[in-house]
Amino acid sequence: MTLAPLSVVPLAALLSAGLIVLLKPLLQRYALARPNARSSHRVPTPQGGGIAIIAAALITAAVLAMPTGIALGGVELPVLALSVIALAAVGAVDDIRPLPASLRLVIQAGAVAAVVLTVEGRLLPDMPLWLERAFAILAGLWFVNLVNFMDGLDWMTLAEFVPPTAFLFALGLAGRYAPEPTLVAGALLGGLLGFAPFNRPVARLFMGDVGSLPIGLIVAWLLFRLAGQGGLDGGLAAALILPLYPIADATLTLLWRLRRGEAVWQAHRSHYYQVATVNGFSVRETVGWVFALQVALAALAGVTLLWPSRAVTLACLVLAAGLVGWLLRRFATPRAASA
Repeated sequence: MTLAPLSVVPLAALLSAGLIVLLKPLLQRYALARPNARSSHRVPTPQGGGIAIIAAALITAAVLAMPTGIALGGVELPVLALSVIALAAVGAVDDIRPLPASLRLVIQAGAVAAVVLTVEGRLLPDMPLWLERAFAILAGLWFVNLVNFMDGLDWMTLAEFVPPTAFLFALGLAGRYAPEPTLVAGALLGGLLGFAPFNRPVARLFMGDVGSLPIGLIVAWLLFRLAGQGGLDGGLAAALILPLYPIADATLTLLWRLRRGEAVWQAHRSHYYQVATVNGFSVRETVGWVFALQVALAALAGVTLLWPSRAVTLACLVLAAGLVGWLLRRFATPRAASA
């Protein structure tokens, strides 16, 4: 892969920021998020900034595909782009006028299935293909939704996914990741960075479902492609480690809510990162810890790729789980009690 993809990050960042400046008056008028009992903000704030992130990522990737030597004759990238657009459209409508959960779930499942059924590579070669695909669709559907669930604090989605996308982009530049996902990772990274100044605490703009849902799908696809490289002692372990914090936070929160008999489809403020702000952590401290953890997880993922042995993989998985568990426990403990 040439050095041409280096331009994808700054171009996507500039385009994302420029689109936000142009669209913000419309979002202020038509997509205003008003605070309620479950909100983390206290004043009405426009949402929908994810439009700029996704548009910048798709446009930049499309424009730079041929200059970076990527052939556009296959179906994988077009299907990914169309599925991302479909989820963005659903999210945009839902940001303005909430849709029934059942309708959202059906559209999300269709988008995830389309991507999974056209993705290259195998996740678990020893498993029957139909079972692997079914498992991947369920995992992808949960990942799309958990990214949406975890977008409840200023800069949180950036803290979770800037380190992994930067890692995957660097991996591709080093020749250890396929050109197509490398370009997409760089385009998404740039889109997120362009959005960052507008979402810094206290945010002047929220991402909205129009951004979080398609970002979840793009990252899921990037992880699927990574998992297909080298089996458990390589890409699969790295793909498990990179998103471990949001997966753990969202999944454990869901299980606790199910155990308490709560309506899990309703909005709430019981994620660990939300509890942290109740327990004495500022928003900046919370997202700072998550960002630092994601950087550490990216480093561990890199170790599994550099030294692909069963012992190293197991050690990295255990260490990653330990770090995530430590931070979740820290967030769940009131500051006064932990002092």
